[in-house]
Amino acid sequence: MSRGLTRRGCGLRPLLISGLLIGVAALVPLRVNDYLLQVLTISFYYVVLAVSWNLLAGYTGQFSLAQQAFATIGAYTTGMLGHYYHVPIAVGIVAAGLVSGLVGAILGVMVLRLRAIYLAIATWAFAETLRITLTAAYEFTRGDLGLSVPTLLGNLDPLPYYYIFLAMAAASTLIVYLVVRSPIGFFLRAIKDDELRAASMGINTTFWKVFAFALTSVLSGLAGAFYAHYVAVISPQIADFTEMAKIIVMVIVGGIGTFAGPLAGAPVVQVVSSFLHQYGQWSNVIFAVLVIVLMRTYRDGGIALLLHAFRLLWARVADGRGQA
Repeated sequence: MSRGLTRRGCGLRPLLISGLLIGVAALVPLRVNDYLLQVLTISFYYVVLAVSWNLLAGYTGQFSLAQQAFATIGAYTTGMLGHYYHVPIAVGIVAAGLVSGLVGAILGVMVLRLRAIYLAIATWAFAETLRITLTAAYEFTRGDLGLSVPTLLGNLDPLPYYYIFLAMAAASTLIVYLVVRSPIGFFLRAIKDDELRAASMGINTTFWKVFAFALTSVLSGLAGAFYAHYVAVISPQIADFTEMAKIIVMVIVGGIGTFAGPLAGAPVVQVVSSFLHQYGQWSNVIFAVLVIVLMRTYRDGGIALLLHAFRLLWARVADGRGQA
């Protein structure tokens, strides 16, 4: 087994870095206005999707393009239960996680034999089919008109939602950390490293790939449910492929295959995206250029780049003290 297999995901440093980022985020409301607070709240929704996709692609090697689809399933599950059947919000959120996980497991079984571009195409087709279905079934889903969803707290005060979504992002990051640090994480990394060799070692590759699909689908579905009860109106737009592209950019900017990467990348990309929204489609071009530059200069992502810069700075300071 390769050195990367045993090295990645080990140690407490990723958890400490993530804890530091969450601690800093907890103090942000003291210094920002309500608009930026709302932007950051939505960014924590993307953190969960990015963390989920990072577990699937970064650690298991399953390049799925349907992460936003499971968030959509979660959003519409709780949304329609509450809108049509007046189901309590808590029950709707639990149902969202269960339905998303079940669909994720079924999809995992269907595509588990596919790899690379074939897996990407199959999962993209699933996501697009879901989006088209939600749009076409407007008599029930309300289509592009939007489905009204009751808010989680009965109001739109951004501060409590900020901390709820921050806690959700922190919990998702911790869950992924515990999974990757456990024997399950070894199985997942073994599958990514060499699936045939992993199978020859007695690892049930089929089961663990389906497990990864199901777990990431549950996390995404729960995130979608909370998102629905925050924005109050949902539409098929949340299943658009541009959402998936944004998730991938967030993971790459932060650092694919790292714990703190999605936690740092999602807020940065969301804030920059909100700022560039005034430029319309040019914002996508700017993001593409940023990703290309980052991947060409430092493929491990922004977190690794900052750590590398900090080590260089610390080394220079230490050398200066030694010479003095």
